[in-house]
Amino acid sequence: MSYSGIWPVAPTPFNDDGTLDLEGMKRVLDLMVDQGVDGICILANFSEQFLISDAERDLLTRLCISHIAGRVLVIVTISHFATKIVVARARQAKELGASIVMMMAPYHGALLKGTPEQTLEQFKAVGEVGIPIMLQDAPLSGVELTVPLLARMAREIEMLKLFKIESAGTATKLRGLIAEGGDTIEGPFDGEEAITLLADLDAGATGSMTSALIPELIKPVITHHLAGDRDAAKAAYARVLPTINHENRQCGFRGTKEAMVEGGVIQSAFCRHPIPPLPAATRTELIDHLHVLDPIILRWGL
Repeated sequence: MSYSGIWPVAPTPFNDDGTLDLEGMKRVLDLMVDQGVDGICILANFSEQFLISDAERDLLTRLCISHIAGRVLVIVTISHFATKIVVARARQAKELGASIVMMMAPYHGALLKGTPEQTLEQFKAVGEVGIPIMLQDAPLSGVELTVPLLARMAREIEMLKLFKIESAGTATKLRGLIAEGGDTIEGPFDGEEAITLLADLDAGATGSMTSALIPELIKPVITHHLAGDRDAAKAAYARVLPTINHENRQCGFRGTKEAMVEGGVIQSAFCRHPIPPLPAATRTELIDHLHVLDPIILRWGL
């Protein structure tokens, strides 16, 4: 298949008391389908996966895949330091009908992280499960994944088909990876809320994994560029870049939840401790940016 388009990360809504808002989770997924996304990623860092228990992860995996019901691709994040756990999560995702699993290199804190060889071994183990894999190359892991290593992994692991590059110098790394990996790099994507999207598309990216804030307004940047109309892509990107910048630099994953509250999608923007609430001034600035764009998120639930 061809891997391209926009595959945003679904936030995980909580009630004000910190419990999962399961009905809100369904509304989040329905909104994202209405935004015209090509895929939905669940349980990622922007889903606050590091604040979710194992039992909650199991519940959310089942609920999300069932509720999406094949309307778009589902990408399940399965990252864990322990290879045995990653493999078990991959098997569950495949059995439940997920399209793809996404994983980072094995790490646990700043000083406990897998070597390049151990990273290769963990991805090989997941590859044996038989579900397409997206590798997330993000600074959070602290594991340096060089272009030669990534190209080797792509050659040796049949199911490793997609690469979400979020490291410094994303465009340069994407360009090098595509040149060295050739046809084994079937889905070169970027992330980080698309803050470097135009340069990454110029480098050969075919898609982006953003937040669920304004994917319907970012998607034209990708579709225009893939169609060969860079001027239209550039104009579409210029329109949304101030909002993307504010989200990436000021808000993080809290921004999407605040916008969903503003638009009646969910009832609470609660984030579990030790994550602090989004400062009021930062929230006001975000909503001001969004009103200029009139995105679906601000009117979907009203």
